[in-house]
Amino acid sequence: MDTILFSIFNFFLLISSCNIILADEFLSWVSVANRHHLQLTPPKADIVVAQDGSGNYTTISEAVAAAAKKTDGKRLVIYVKQGVYKENVEFKISNLTFIGDGMDATIITGNRSARDGFRTFNTATFGVSGYGFIARDMTFENTAGPENNQSVALRSNSDRSVFYNCSFKGYQDTLYVYRGAQFYRNCDIYGTVDFIFGYAAVVFQNCNIYIRKPLSYQKNTITAHGRESLEDNTGIIIHNSRITAATDMIGVTSIESYLGRPWKKYSRTVVMKCTIDELIHPAGWLPWNGSFALNTLYYGEYLNTGSGANTNGRVKWPGYHVIQNSTEASKFTVDNFLSGNSWIPATGVPFEGGL
Repeated sequence: MDTILFSIFNFFLLISSCNIILADEFLSWVSVANRHHLQLTPPKADIVVAQDGSGNYTTISEAVAAAAKKTDGKRLVIYVKQGVYKENVEFKISNLTFIGDGMDATIITGNRSARDGFRTFNTATFGVSGYGFIARDMTFENTAGPENNQSVALRSNSDRSVFYNCSFKGYQDTLYVYRGAQFYRNCDIYGTVDFIFGYAAVVFQNCNIYIRKPLSYQKNTITAHGRESLEDNTGIIIHNSRITAATDMIGVTSIESYLGRPWKKYSRTVVMKCTIDELIHPAGWLPWNGSFALNTLYYGEYLNTGSGANTNGRVKWPGYHVIQNSTEASKFTVDNFLSGNSWIPATGVPFEGGL
């Protein structure tokens, strides 16, 4: 098993430009016990989930129930072997790590939807609360389809949660970045309407954002941020990523696609140094309801490239900004927006702190 269970923290030897610290340089907020656990190479899986019976449990739900009994505060690692796990998982546990066998090899899938009578919050295939959740090399999926309205694949209410090499597949409301500081690196996100949404302070870095084909009367919107007050230091930041068509949207010209729309009055979303393909409408952004929030939102674009990145035809809302300088853009980096240099290094996941 040691050859399979490589460490999620084996990035400590990466070059310093990735802002990764060595194992003996953990920051003070990481307890001594957790520092020791994070330094194990390869790590010992505390719990193994395998459908073939070769692990401790055959379902993720059983593993989570066992993990909930831990009381020592140490980080606990759950290794989920490859397979398709058809279950809805919900928990509130701090310092929990999930490791799969690879994106699209370990798949957690469900199909709850608003049309089935669930609140959007409760449609999540995988719902995580608690401090410091980490996941890597897994897929989180909701297969309800575009006809069933809100259908969440993953909901994170975990402050300082990190997702690395993960895939999130759904249609409307795929990824609910509910609350807290969150970081996504090298992830794939698929959806149609408002498929990255929530109240969190979140950065997506080096990710692929795939726009799927919705119902014929719908318009695609990638983001719908829920910032409700000027005092909230939250927003959705998409950095050094690619925005493109999923397979079923390639060549489709009858459906409009936008970078986002304002769910709440002070909605904030910034797209910077991304490649934006031609399926994005020249206006870039879509109103939520008439003139609602157009004066109070903050939407920004900075140094994007690609056939959909031209800002000449963008909306003329007071809250929309073509960011002109690095000083303004730097407010939305991992270091400045998430204070990421104070907590992401200890997870071992590579990141770029600046522009």
